[in-house]
Amino acid sequence: MIELGVNIDHVATIRQARCTYEPDPVWAAVEAHLGGADGITIHLREDRRHIQDADVEKLRELAQIKLNLELAATEEMIAIACRVKPQMAMLVPEGRHEVTTEGGLDVLAQERALRQSVARLTDAGIISSVFIDADPAQVEAAARIGARVCEIHTGPYAHAFYTQGRDPESPAVVAEIDKIRVAGAAARQLGMRFNAGHALNYFNVQPIAQLLGIRELHIGHAIISRAIFVGLREAVREMKRLLREAQALPPATPT
Repeated sequence: MIELGVNIDHVATIRQARCTYEPDPVWAAVEAHLGGADGITIHLREDRRHIQDADVEKLRELAQIKLNLELAATEEMIAIACRVKPQMAMLVPEGRHEVTTEGGLDVLAQERALRQSVARLTDAGIISSVFIDADPAQVEAAARIGARVCEIHTGPYAHAFYTQGRDPESPAVVAEIDKIRVAGAAARQLGMRFNAGHALNYFNVQPIAQLLGIRELHIGHAIISRAIFVGLREAVREMKRLLREAQALPPATPT
């Protein structure tokens, strides 16, 4: 059964816009849980633009579902993860000037350093994940460094879906889905979990959720955006329903 990890970073974004104490990401985690989320995702960025260190500590203590901590593979961040011990830590690329994560982590170019980071996480009892593009070479590199999970970057797919008239059968969209399918199959063949995420929303999520062997989707911005109008619990419930509907369909076959 596919699982839904809800990214609550942008609850903290609203709070930090006023440098105040509300809304509290811990409350958001509770509402997401009650809506059917299987996990909570947060990204502790080096510039602390939204999630703060104290949020990580509180969520690790209080969240009743698994916590996935996104982080850059720096000494500071790996040390924080090893101390706090989230259930999963996902290594992501990070740029100070980007609005959000742009592109997957280049594992091929950083194998030695990333292998050390993954080893430290593993020794701390943390499941290690890498956020990578839908490239089999990157998947193979992820296996070599010891990652347990490959989260395949769905941003290019979401962009194609949006620009091609929201048509899941358009050639450009089908091509992106096929890339994700191939990368996911490679991850599974190499003994890693196949997760996916980035820019997924209520209109484009089902073709991805239907892919064979996909384990977990991490979705944030779309859910928090809908929550403004319907509440977070209901927004999560609606997304979870879409995932279940997609999983009830026969697995999509390669074109």
